[in-house]
Amino acid sequence: MTSLRRIQKELADIRNRPIEDLKVEPEEENLYIWKCSVKASKDSPYSGGTFHFTLTLPENFPFKAPSVAFTTKIYHPGINEEGHICVPVLRDQWKPAVTLYAVLAIIQEKVNNPSPDDPFEPEIAALVKTDYAKFQTTAREWTRKYAASG
Repeated sequence: MTSLRRIQKELADIRNRPIEDLKVEPEEENLYIWKCSVKASKDSPYSGGTFHFTLTLPENFPFKAPSVAFTTKIYHPGINEEGHICVPVLRDQWKPAVTLYAVLAIIQEKVNNPSPDDPFEPEIAALVKTDYAKFQTTAREWTRKYAASG
């Protein structure tokens, strides 16, 4: 199966060049499901938090984009209550040449740098634009409550 060979190659690449503060653990019996976590950077509103997500690869990968679902709650304009993340590369900008390494790097960047553009949560995005201090306070509270490391 072509998709499985590609997944194994991509996994080897990620293991050979790990992304700092990002962990990837594929399920032993199903390489199409990866348990991942990203540790927020110190200068992020989510500093001190570790956010877990599942990356699920479709059977026809790489011709169809993986799906991502955060299992840790996060107060973020680009991640909704169901844990879905809004990144164009996982929707209309997906191409078979996109690597999972790139996808993980984009997810990490999105978590650490919340942008009000192209939001999944319009109310949170509006707060980022109108009252960033209030957004940061709420993001930090949620991080302490749901994602504190340790």
